[in-house]
Amino acid sequence: MGFKKKNLFTVLTLIAMPVMLGSCVSDTAAGTPAVLDSEEEASDLITIGFSQLGAESDWRSANTQSMLESFTEEYGYNMIYENGQQKQSLQMTALRSFIQQDVDYIALAPVTESGWDGVLEEAKEAGIPVILVDRRVDSDKSLYSCWLGSDFELESRKLCEWLDSYTQAKGLAPSDLNIIHIQGNTGSTAQIGRTRGLANAAREKGWKILGQMSADFTQTKGREVTASFLRRYDNINVVYCENDNEAIGAIEAIEAAGLCAGPDINNGDILVLSFDGTAEGALELAREGKIAAIAECNPLHGPKVRALIEELRAGKEVSKFNYVDERIFSSLPEVSSVTVDGISYPIENIDN
Repeated sequence: MGFKKKNLFTVLTLIAMPVMLGSCVSDTAAGTPAVLDSEEEASDLITIGFSQLGAESDWRSANTQSMLESFTEEYGYNMIYENGQQKQSLQMTALRSFIQQDVDYIALAPVTESGWDGVLEEAKEAGIPVILVDRRVDSDKSLYSCWLGSDFELESRKLCEWLDSYTQAKGLAPSDLNIIHIQGNTGSTAQIGRTRGLANAAREKGWKILGQMSADFTQTKGREVTASFLRRYDNINVVYCENDNEAIGAIEAIEAAGLCAGPDINNGDILVLSFDGTAEGALELAREGKIAAIAECNPLHGPKVRALIEELRAGKEVSKFNYVDERIFSSLPEVSSVTVDGISYPIENIDN
């Protein structure tokens, strides 16, 4: 499946004659292209073109690092890495460059879901399998080999169940919740799933969403957007942030306004909810109760993407959609587990 003739030759060569592999990764976006010792050495390596959407958050940086560490010469790969800087046009250019270089595989973390049909068609015509990482595209499924990432809507549903259970334990009626929603990059898979999960929960449970606005998954905009909502509304008691960086910015805005981000929602504290669990300081803020709960989004995709490519190289069928395992973090003892679709998910207590 998605297997070029030269890949078959490489596999047979590796089986017939052991090779010594070292480390070689290129970051053309950073101006440090890969350099191989010889053409013979290069021919032994499987070349991966990786287009990352940007570096907007701590999660994204961890995701990039996991990919770079997983496709080194030590494992038999040469990676050509391109940072899309949050621009689809740059990612399109990167993918076409990979196609021109006749790479063996392309890994794409798309900045948005739409607009990829043309370049994916070009990759398919060139016989280059495409693996989607983290975010999805709305193109025909035949245009890419598989996708690996998180179930963003499930993350949201679990976090919303935590919020429902916690506020019930505190004796609050659903109508008492007044939520502001800090969204991620508009049109991204994470934003779509996390927004849908909250919207459905609010409708089903009777919560009020006072307003929503994108902060592009950044701390600076998270602080600015939250501050603007705090000036507009005086009854906010929940801030639902679509990643850690936005949550940290929201806490800064709450404290700058003389308010308290914390668990005592009955006495004026504002509950801050977050996703990811990777930003520096986020788990410590959760231990302090300033972030009430975090739905984990696992960024360590590299080894799993490599495993998928190894299966493709071996001619095996792989699942179209592949999910990573994820948890919920909180230091608050009121909720020990949540149930979604009949499945119980334990809360990982991080108060130690």
